[in-house]
Amino acid sequence: MKYEAVIGLEVHVQIRTASKMFCSCPNRYGAEPNTLICPVCMGYPGTLPVPNHEAILKAVRAGLLTGCRIARFSKFDRKNYFYPDLPKNYQISQLDLPFCEHGALHLSGTGFSGAPLPEKSVGITRIHLEEDPAKLTHAAGASGADYNRAGVPLLEVVSEPDMRSADEAYAYLTALKEIMQYGDISDCDMEKGQMRCDVNISLRPVGQKEFGTKIELKNLNSFRAAHRAVEYEIWRQADILDRGETLRQETRGWNDDRGESYLMRTKEQAHDYRYFPDPDLMPVTFTDAEIEALRAALPELPAAKRERFVAECGLTPYDAEVLTLDRAVAAYFDAAAKLTKSPKLVANWIISELLRLLGEEKISIDACKITPAALAELVDLIEKGTINGKIAKEVFAEMFATGKKPAAIVEEKGLVQVSDSGAISAVVTEAIRANPAQVEQYKAGNAKVLQFLVGQVMKLSRGKANPQLVIAELKKQLG
Repeated sequence: MKYEAVIGLEVHVQIRTASKMFCSCPNRYGAEPNTLICPVCMGYPGTLPVPNHEAILKAVRAGLLTGCRIARFSKFDRKNYFYPDLPKNYQISQLDLPFCEHGALHLSGTGFSGAPLPEKSVGITRIHLEEDPAKLTHAAGASGADYNRAGVPLLEVVSEPDMRSADEAYAYLTALKEIMQYGDISDCDMEKGQMRCDVNISLRPVGQKEFGTKIELKNLNSFRAAHRAVEYEIWRQADILDRGETLRQETRGWNDDRGESYLMRTKEQAHDYRYFPDPDLMPVTFTDAEIEALRAALPELPAAKRERFVAECGLTPYDAEVLTLDRAVAAYFDAAAKLTKSPKLVANWIISELLRLLGEEKISIDACKITPAALAELVDLIEKGTINGKIAKEVFAEMFATGKKPAAIVEEKGLVQVSDSGAISAVVTEAIRANPAQVEQYKAGNAKVLQFLVGQVMKLSRGKANPQLVIAELKKQLG
């Protein structure tokens, strides 16, 4: 391509708290519209906002987890504009003194397309705290406003224009989501609107330092949509430039069904929001000691956890990445791995069996009946030779359905692996006598037939024979 894309993201993340940002109304998704409201969040005259202490601490934690400088003195401002989603006709936000500035996110691994990404850092300009507007629902000839969301604590994370592709934008969103989840800041459920993003994109000729004309894509509500929208917009802008036409600064929406963006409005100049410090809210201050106490309590981040899983547990980078995509899955593996000498086998069972069953049943790992201790016990039974891999799958299925301990299932069903050499020798002899044609093929040099004979022995032993001992005995008797 003769153009280079310049991409920056503005990501909104709802903070998980018990109540809203400036009132005691519950911060809860899914209630009947306009039932979680009060005079404060509805902007009635004479009401006063009271800041949510937990939301402020989580905003600072988000900054620390992304390497931001934390302001020792910060304040809230009023951002004035008139729109149905703002009952007060202004939004309490932050302008010049946000809580967090000058951080970065490290990108690595692969993007949405599976292509490897170059190692790079994307700068974070600022993270500020504000209140979420109401949710508007538009239909033909009418619109509905649900003010349950009005006043929910909201982080806005503004990146530097450091990304150059749709894959990098996707990786940035993924990394940010992981940090917000691991930091216990937000669930980041995009279907519930807990994480939303706007994308700023411009093109410039390769080698040019000056930015091109910036175009904003609004309210992308999934990572896949963001990736598709960026790819489409890069193509659309390049096509316009190739035709010798001029791009204009504008705001566009994204139609995911049609796979194309559409014009919402042109931007001739910046809006005048008439910011001024909120007179009803005191400034917020932090001491160095308070910041360091918050820093000391930070959790282990996904990147560090992946490195530890590889170094200490012998996992592959792929295994570590799969296990750390979800904080609860990573914690489950961590707990199980500490109870066994075979953490790699624990990882294999989680990735190949447990995650598959959880997906089929559409439940989270927190609702799983198999405890980390029970999975570690199953792995130890395999390692000790008490059961083999085939029997282990049968035991695992029973564990998943009932929550029973593996040792109890093995004892109840008589599934202990047969490792007695005499018993195995007798079954092998029976299998050889029952399959003379295959025996002749093996003796004629067809080594693949051995696996057929192993299967016959396992069938005769009802899956209980030790496979390694079976192979050794077959080779011995077949010469």
